[in-house]
Amino acid sequence: MKNFEDLGYTGSNKLVPFTVILVVLIVFVTLCNPIAIVGAGERGVKVTLGKVSSESYAEGVHFVTPFIQKMKNFDVRTQKVNRNTQVYTKDIQQAGIDYVLNYNIQPANTYRVYREIGTDYEQKVISPITEGTIKDVIGKWNAQDLVANREKATAEIQEKLGIQLKSHFFDVTDFNIVGINYSSTFEHAIEAKVTAEQEALKAKNKTVQIEEEAKQKLITAQAEARSMSIRANALTQNRALVQYEAVQKWDGKLPQYMMGNSVPFINLSNK
Repeated sequence: MKNFEDLGYTGSNKLVPFTVILVVLIVFVTLCNPIAIVGAGERGVKVTLGKVSSESYAEGVHFVTPFIQKMKNFDVRTQKVNRNTQVYTKDIQQAGIDYVLNYNIQPANTYRVYREIGTDYEQKVISPITEGTIKDVIGKWNAQDLVANREKATAEIQEKLGIQLKSHFFDVTDFNIVGINYSSTFEHAIEAKVTAEQEALKAKNKTVQIEEEAKQKLITAQAEARSMSIRANALTQNRALVQYEAVQKWDGKLPQYMMGNSVPFINLSNK
């Protein structure tokens, strides 16, 4: 049986065949890689000679047939869209709406997204539906009312987006209107109107306060007049009460001079 020496491989050149074989294997694996890896937060879609599979592949290692199959990976974690769109309100005021949308591909339907929409789904589906929904909802509000009812408008947009994007295999996790920008002229007009309303309210409150104070004074005066009337009637009908009132007001000193026929200060008679 021939050994390496008989074949002419001596010394360092014994390793040459193994190196060649190793290089060939590396090239083969590189060009004909039968392994596909789906990373964390991803779903894979297997494509066989251009035909999309009817399932989404979970995270991990998967085998594909070299030159015939390939794995296309999609990120199914929450994705964020932060943009501005121009809209018109019900009273024909132009407004710039700054918004933030959070959404994700439905993991189980990743293959359907790839098959029916493609990889540029944000440009084809997400943005058009989002901006169309925003314009539809904002168009129901007058400009000034929209500022005061931003939360209601936001909730309505999120609800409608959830329904529409769900039918395209996307889930909406959050939506927010972060800014409403009108023209400077309209902003000043709103500020002036608000200021005028506040001043009018302040004046109204002052008027109410004055009227209330006047009512209180009138009530007090009426009460005092009624009290005086009652006391006058009582004094008229009861002389003893007259003397009692005098005693109540007497400081304890007798008059210095008495006229001849003057009535005494207090009637001391027992009659």
